[in-house]
Amino acid sequence: GIAPQAYVDSMYGNFQQLIQTLNVDTTDFIRTSDIKHRAAVQYIWQQLEKAGLFYKGTYEGWYCMGCESFITDKEAAENNGICPDHNTPYQRLSEENYYFKASTFTTQITQAIESGKMRIEPDFRKREFLELIKDGLADVSVSRPAKSLSWGIPVPGDPGQVMYVWLDALSNYLTVLGYPNDTTWQDFWPADISVVGKDILRFHAGIWPAILLGLGLPLPKVLLVHGHITSGGAKMAKSLGNGVSPFDVIDKYGVEAFRYYFLRYVPTLDDGDFTWERFEAAYNGELGNDLGNLVQRVAAMISRYQAGVIDEPPASKHDMGPYRNAMETYEFNRALDEVWVIVRALNQYIDRVKPWEVAKKRDTDVEAAAHLAEILSHSSGTLLQIADLLVPFLPTTARAIHSTFASGVVPDDIQPLFPKVHIYTPDPRAQKAS
Repeated sequence: GIAPQAYVDSMYGNFQQLIQTLNVDTTDFIRTSDIKHRAAVQYIWQQLEKAGLFYKGTYEGWYCMGCESFITDKEAAENNGICPDHNTPYQRLSEENYYFKASTFTTQITQAIESGKMRIEPDFRKREFLELIKDGLADVSVSRPAKSLSWGIPVPGDPGQVMYVWLDALSNYLTVLGYPNDTTWQDFWPADISVVGKDILRFHAGIWPAILLGLGLPLPKVLLVHGHITSGGAKMAKSLGNGVSPFDVIDKYGVEAFRYYFLRYVPTLDDGDFTWERFEAAYNGELGNDLGNLVQRVAAMISRYQAGVIDEPPASKHDMGPYRNAMETYEFNRALDEVWVIVRALNQYIDRVKPWEVAKKRDTDVEAAAHLAEILSHSSGTLLQIADLLVPFLPTTARAIHSTFASGVVPDDIQPLFPKVHIYTPDPRAQKAS
C-alpha cells in the first residue's frame, strides 16, 4: 500500500543510518531514481540501440518477483517452481519486451575471463560461470510493459515500455562516476574491483560486460564474489522470517563487535553463519577475554609495577606476511585469524613468564626489575602492533589501545574494551513455539 518512491525513500534512510552507525564512509550513495542516473541510463540505451543491439520479442516464461529475475524452465523445474531464496512461487509471464543481444559477446566475455583480463575470484566461481555460458550467453529481456511495471525508467521513444531493473541498476557503476557528460569518470573506470554477491554473478559477469562491450568500454578488472549470511545454515532473509536487524545486534553488543563478527565469521569468498549464541561466544571469548582482558592486564601491571611508565618496546618479531597476503587477496577473515594468532601468543607469553612473580623480586634484584620492564615493554609494544593491524577492522578499539600505550604513560582511567554481556536470551518479541 506504499507508493514506490515513498518506500525507497524510507529504505534510503535506513541504509544511510546503518552506514553511519557502522563507521563506514561513502563518496557517493547512488540511487537509481536520481535524475542524473535516469538521463544517463537513457543515453546508454540509445547508444546500444544505435549499435543494433536491441530487438523486440515475446517473452514467455518464469519470473521471480523477489529476485527481479527471469527464470529458465530448467531452473524452475530444479526448484519445483518455487524460489529457494524467497520461498515464493515463480510467476508465469507472457509479454512483449525488448531483448538485448548479449549472445553477440559470448566469445569476448569468455576470453576475457579465461585470460584473466576480467578476473573472477574465487576461482571456483569463475569455473561455475564458465560452465553456465559454455553453450553461449542467451539474449536477455531488458524491458517490461509499463502497464505491468510503472516504477522504472521509460524506454526512449517507447513510453509503453520500462527498462528492466538489471540494465538500469547495472549502469549505476558508470552513472555514479558522471558518465557520460563528466569526463572525470574515465579516471575511475575500469574498476579495479567490483564486489558482488554470488547470486548475482551471472548478471555482473554476463549482462554487464556485454553492455560495456556494446558501449565500447573496458571491463572491470576483478569481480570479487562473496557469499551469503546464513542463519542455522539457511540463507538469512526477511522474506524467510529468519532475518536479524543489525541495529538489534549493535544495540546489545556495540558496533565494533558487529564489525568483528561479520568480518571474521562471514568469509569474504563463501557463506558465513550467524546465530546469537555464536555471536555472543565470539564477543565474550575473543573480544572480551582474549583481547579486552589482555589490554586490562598489561595496563594494570604497568600501572602497579612501573607507576604507569612504559620502557621503549623492542622491535616486533612477528611474521606479517600471512596478514599482508590475506589483505591483498581480500580474505579479511583470514587477516583477523592472523591478528588473533598474535593476541593468543601474547596471552600465552604472559602466562608463561608470570610477570606478577617477577615483580615480587624487583625491589631487591636489579636483574628481576630489568626483566619485568622488558616483559611489560614487549607486551605493550605487541598490543600497539595489534592495534595497528586492527585499524581497518575495529578502528575505535585500535584508537583505544593506542591511547592506552602509545604515549609511554598508561592513563589512570582505563575502561573495559568489551564489557561482559550475559548469555543471550531469546528476544521476548519473538513468537513462542506452540
